Amino acid sequence: MRLKPFLLDAWLDSYEHGIEFDLAASTGPIWTANQLLDLEGEQARERYLNHKVVYGRPAGADSLREAIAGMQGVSVDCVQVVTGASEALTVLMWLAAETGANVILPLPGFATFSALPESLGVETRFYRLRRENNFHIDLEEIKGLADSRTKLILVNSPHHPTGATMSDSEIEALHEFASQRGIQFVIDEVYHPIYHGRESQSAVRLPHATVINDLSKAFPLAGTRTGWMIERDARRREQYWTARAYFSVCNNTAGEILAEVAIRNHAVVLKKTQDTASRNLQQLDRFMAAHRDVLGWIRPQGGMTGFPWLVSGEDTRSFCQAATERGILFAPGDCFDVPSHFRFGFAAAGDNFGRALDRLEEFVKSWSAKMVTA
Repeated sequence: MRLKPFLLDAWLDSYEHGIEFDLAASTGPIWTANQLLDLEGEQARERYLNHKVVYGRPAGADSLREAIAGMQGVSVDCVQVVTGASEALTVLMWLAAETGANVILPLPGFATFSALPESLGVETRFYRLRRENNFHIDLEEIKGLADSRTKLILVNSPHHPTGATMSDSEIEALHEFASQRGIQFVIDEVYHPIYHGRESQSAVRLPHATVINDLSKAFPLAGTRTGWMIERDARRREQYWTARAYFSVCNNTAGEILAEVAIRNHAVVLKKTQDTASRNLQQLDRFMAAHRDVLGWIRPQGGMTGFPWLVSGEDTRSFCQAATERGILFAPGDCFDVPSHFRFGFAAAGDNFGRALDRLEEFVKSWSAKMVTA
């Protein structure tokens, strides 16, 4: 078993610590532990400071699972807490790793989607989100990739890094297609419910969907390392519990307390993310329109990232490298197997986003001038 290099995290780890304007980040605006605890006052703070630092439960703390179930509108029994969506993906791909099996995944997509099954010897089949099609997710392309050996179909809506979204009817149609064929339908909703156009309901309403979510994106609380899986199939839940017990045993108890506070106050936390993302996206739209001679742009319909490209068609790594020298960080497209694009995060910078765009304008002008004279 061999894992391929994690290009995205290697890039981020090299540059994001100390960078002035982090426009590579895929999260919402930053919260502190104090700000979270202030949502519930002294009782929550006392609980947090005086909790016992011991093992938690493999399924997740009862009170945390109850908060998740209440927010998602499902039974507590359907909730399996995990260490971020990354552990959920590890569990799912591990369980899919049967001889001759294949999984159907988006390209571009989060590196973990493909790296895990590939390392386990599972065939990966990709449906592509193409800028020529406005990053639309083509259901017929997905259906055409499935066969009797397909273990799961994974979709991500809002999609990372393009910001594309699926309609309710599209999600329902794919769910029906998969369930009729005994294929597990997995939907990654870490950017739900942050939308900038067409909105979709959560897939937790669908009886055969496996929904994964966490507190790292729409809930911009990655440091809690808390995620969850919503699963109605009791046999699968038992498998998840067993895998979780082997892989990580439980979450850290401090993170679970902060996660519980955030989920009980999800309306407040998500509103901050939505307001920040919407406000900054309006600024970004104007910026991209002003620089359409250099940068190609399809407006994201959800989430907090876009996936622009250089109109020249060249690999963006040198562009992203040069931007770091001006204190600006992007994520180059080769981290997503699409080297002509780059990831642009527009919410994590919060109120500093306007200043970041001013700096970026200077950089784009200088880059353009250099390309003309080259």
